[in-house]
Amino acid sequence: MRADVAVAGSGAAQISALLMRLEEERGGQVVEPVFDFSEPGCDLSAWGALDDVVMGGVSQGQISLVNRNQLDQQAVFAGVVSTDNSGGFSSVRTQNFEPPFNFSGWMGLRLEVKGDGHRYKFILRNNAGWDSPAYIYGFDTVADEWISVDVPFAELVPTFRARSVPDASPYESAKTVSFQLMLSKFEYDKRLNPRFTAGPFKLAIKRIGLYRVQQDEAILQA
Repeated sequence: MRADVAVAGSGAAQISALLMRLEEERGGQVVEPVFDFSEPGCDLSAWGALDDVVMGGVSQGQISLVNRNQLDQQAVFAGVVSTDNSGGFSSVRTQNFEPPFNFSGWMGLRLEVKGDGHRYKFILRNNAGWDSPAYIYGFDTVADEWISVDVPFAELVPTFRARSVPDASPYESAKTVSFQLMLSKFEYDKRLNPRFTAGPFKLAIKRIGLYRVQQDEAILQA
């Protein structure tokens, strides 16, 4: 994994990550961190806020690192989402990865998150354009509980400006240009988010990583 994104760590945090990987391998899967927000020296400079203010709304969100240099260090996406002025979403998005990530051979992304009961979106793109097609995956959170969320590349829904594009090409994992996390009133095609409520929100993220079935496991199942 590229060193500018997968931040190397040491000490207890590194041991914890190693134990987590060994546990996943025993379960027949391999997990490789992409963003590990629990590691010492973690940098959030690749991430920035993108809210409905671009459409005249008033929602506000940000991402920050909390419990810095402690065992429970994590990133937190938090703020207030409002439906005033026809708004209703808050998000954080990475800068474009240059060059794009090649995730060939991996099944998808795994998020380790602690939410507030809201339903969020994880969004990926194959195109560097700011207003480009987006591939989305909605996931529910459990209030104040850490959970693992798998985002299978094969289940990403292609959309453009919040409308699904049924005839779009499947997501190209070999050309991953950016990540985005979003809380929105809508899912896509004007479908309402069933868990949306305006007001404060908070999503803690420990890691974003890749997962796949172990090679020997895949051979046995073939």
